[in-house]
Amino acid sequence: MWWLIAGAALGVPLVITTLPEFGMFAVGAGAAALTAALGAGTVAQFCVFLVASVALLVFVRPYAVRHLRRGPGVRMGIEALTGAQALVLEQVDEHDGRIKLQGEVWSARSYEPGRVFVPASRSMWPESKAPPR
Repeated sequence: MWWLIAGAALGVPLVITTLPEFGMFAVGAGAAALTAALGAGTVAQFCVFLVASVALLVFVRPYAVRHLRRGPGVRMGIEALTGAQALVLEQVDEHDGRIKLQGEVWSARSYEPGRVFVPASRSMWPESKAPPR
């Protein structure tokens, strides 16, 4: 019973902080609870808890951390505009202009002095530039 309480107690910080280590210790506590239910002694329960927790930390944690750091697979915001084609509505120069990008009209300007985009031309959204303003 104590192992189940410990597993539940370790599950609370997992939900609050999203640190996968707490979940791995909770699974280790669950394995120790199963060991206790099968009638094993206290030493065996602690050994199962340690082996299960360490095995999860060594083998599963790197994958879980990599998965959490990767973030969502859907590009949003400025990242979604990279590589999109813009239609020039009003002449765009280094001072001002208007473009239509993914169905929305934006004010824009050329980052290269002297470069002018004429109306009805299409231009790729640059990979290394900030979004239009």
